Amino acid sequence: MALLGVNIDHVATVRQARRTDEPDPVWAAVEAELGGADGITFHLREDRRHINDRDARLLRETVGVKLNMEMAIAEEVVAIAVGLKPDQSTLVPERREELTTEGGLDVVRHRARVKTAVGRLREAGIIVSAFIEPVAEQVQASADIGFEAVELWTGAYAHAKTAAQCEAAVKALTDAIALGRRLGLDVHGGHGLTYRNIGTVASLPGFGEFNIGHSIISRAMFVGMREAVREMKGLLTRYAPLA
Repeated sequence: MALLGVNIDHVATVRQARRTDEPDPVWAAVEAELGGADGITFHLREDRRHINDRDARLLRETVGVKLNMEMAIAEEVVAIAVGLKPDQSTLVPERREELTTEGGLDVVRHRARVKTAVGRLREAGIIVSAFIEPVAEQVQASADIGFEAVELWTGAYAHAKTAAQCEAAVKALTDAIALGRRLGLDVHGGHGLTYRNIGTVASLPGFGEFNIGHSIISRAMFVGMREAVREMKGLLTRYAPLA
């Protein structure tokens, strides 16, 4: 069964809407762990729109499971990660005007800058993952650059409007998983995954981890964080591919 990483960014989004001290994403991380989360994911953006430096520091001090820091390849943020030493850094594209991360990082186009960031992070003992679209060239380049893992953008599947679009998206994911595994990469998945659509991708052999945030945080508003995490873990168990 694939592991579950819970992204707590949107807890901080609610807090920042009022610029107060609650809800605390660090508390949310504790609750997620108690619900069975295998990892905690957070995105320290350059503009600090939700998670801030205080959150990142306390998460590193308190999280007992895998801590995954999503981040741009900006020099300032790379330096923070090197000092913070999360268990994993996932390099993602970042635009100030976007609501959330849209699409994957183009590691082919930005190869030189990405390679420099990967080298610095790996020297610090941090596992490095690339958040990329399920395209063969991006998977191959990620392996060549020195990434140890890739997180495949599942947005095309999550946002598919027709059966044909869904089928094409699943095929792209299946092919990218197979290539990643052949190249020795750990393969993760994330973006737009919910309680309603997780079944299809959770049943694909080869995914080792899913990172899910918005849907779990939304569900937690009604049932609490622990139960929301338990329910998603239950779905991963239910739809896990047969060995």
